[in-house]
Formats: sequence, structure tokens, C-alpha cells
Amino acid sequence: MPLITCKNLCLGYEGVTVARDISFSIEKGDYYSIVGRNGSGKSTLMRALLRLKSPDSGEVIYSDDLKQDDIGYLAQQTPVQKDFPASVGEVVLSGCVKRGGLLPFYTAEDRKKADAKMELLGISGLKNKCFRELSGGQQQRALLARALCAAGKILFLDEPVTGLDPVVTTEFFELINNMHKQGMTIVMVSHDIHCAVKYSGKILHMDGGILFNGTAEEYKNSETGAVYIGGHRHD
Repeated sequence: MPLITCKNLCLGYEGVTVARDISFSIEKGDYYSIVGRNGSGKSTLMRALLRLKSPDSGEVIYSDDLKQDDIGYLAQQTPVQKDFPASVGEVVLSGCVKRGGLLPFYTAEDRKKADAKMELLGISGLKNKCFRELSGGQQQRALLARALCAAGKILFLDEPVTGLDPVVTTEFFELINNMHKQGMTIVMVSHDIHCAVKYSGKILHMDGGILFNGTAEEYKNSETGAVYIGGHRHD
């Protein structure tokens, strides 16, 4: 059974429909990139997948063995987040807070997990540094480490490279690719179609509905892909 199944979703805000007739499934081990122009419903769909937003109609079905504690989420950064006055270690550790908990309570296992994720992402040396003093790329690594603390099976990322320079963007996509190779299911909203095609296994292209849903290789050879990536092949 798929980890998540969407059936006939219709999504909107304040009575305005932004996407309709969305039906697809996310399987264990997928690397899905959701692409499309601004306003096409990408981030709205992600919020629906995370059950942070109820669809106007249709349903999002989780498999019986997918729990909220299995899901990590790296949202788009806000100015408030970028100026957060906590240490990197505290930010990463906060990903271990159990959903529904009233107060943060960290076990020795939680602290060990946070340290391991910082080591994995190469930011152990920043553990005691204030988050708001970091560069944009370092902040995203810290937030990714935080999301990984919560992600047992699946990791959602919403425009994770926005505002990052090309070199850091490539480094970040490589990090995500490594997460996937280690068994993590990835679902990413991205404005960077070329990187999405290069790294993803599957592409969902939206524009008020689904324009394309299939493998990255199929996308490169599709009419939609030809329009949006100009037929350029990524090896």
C-alpha cells in the first residue's frame, strides 16, 4: 500500500480554487518533486499532504503504518525564523519534540539523535552558535537536521533552496539526494525544474491541476517537459 494516497483533491483558499482533480500516490522510497509556476497550488498541496490544510473535497489517505511521528517537514523560511535567537543545537533538538506534547522534554536518545543529524550534515561545529548568526546555507542545514529528527519514513520540503546561491543550492540538493539513497522517502516542492529533473525519481507538474505525473525520464521526453526545460537533458 502507498504511504500516502490523494483521491480527487480540490484545494482552495477563501473560496477560490487553486487546484482540482488531484489524484496520485506516494510510495515508500519515492523521490517526488512537485513543480509548477507560482500560484499553481504546489505549497497548498503539500500542506494538504501534511494534513495541515483540509481539502475542499477529496481525501488524503495515510497507510496504516505511517504515523505523524514518521514525518519530517522543512517549511519555507520566514523572516522571523531567520532571526530566531536560539542556538543551532536547540533548533535541531526541537525536531524531537513529540507531536501533541505540551512542553519540550528531551531524552538522552533525543540528544543523541540531534547530535547525529548535525554530524551527518556537517554542522556539529556550529552546535553552540546562535542560529541567526548563520549564513543562509548553514541555516537550511540546521533546519534540515531538525526535520530529519522528526522524519522516520518521509521528509517533506517546501522550496528549501529559495534565496541560496547556486553553489549552496547544488550542495543542498546533494544532501537531499544522499538522504534518499539512505532510504528516506522525499517529497519536495521546488521552483528549480532543472534540479528537480536531475535529482528526482518522479515529477508532479501542477498548474491548477496535474499537467504531468510520472518519472523524471518520462518528464524530460514529454510535451510539458519540452516546454519547461527546453528539451535539455540532465545526465
